[in-house]
Amino acid sequence: MGHALAMPPALRLSPEDERLVGKVARLIVRRRLAAPALMLLESGRPFNFVASQFLAFCGPFATLLLDRAEYDRFVALLEHREALDVLVEAISAEADRSSARAAPGTQAARR
Repeated sequence: MGHALAMPPALRLSPEDERLVGKVARLIVRRRLAAPALMLLESGRPFNFVASQFLAFCGPFATLLLDRAEYDRFVALLEHREALDVLVEAISAEADRSSARAAPGTQAARR
């Protein structure tokens, strides 16, 4: 039996978990919330476990964007400190891809 201060095991993402993180990152970027989300994730890093528990409380509202199984898995992922790094990287990468897709159209519109 573990004790109260035991660290969770190291995070190992399954391909399904990686798809879920990518989906969340796309939802955030599509709504143009990448910058606020990254700021919130980075500033709240010490409170990631507490935040994951708050997300569990907010489940009925959040399931408007993700189905219940995905949402429960996402909350479980956020209990791991390493998951924040994975999510931050996914949001940043998705924001970069989104900017790259938007840039050529923006250039053409200016001409």
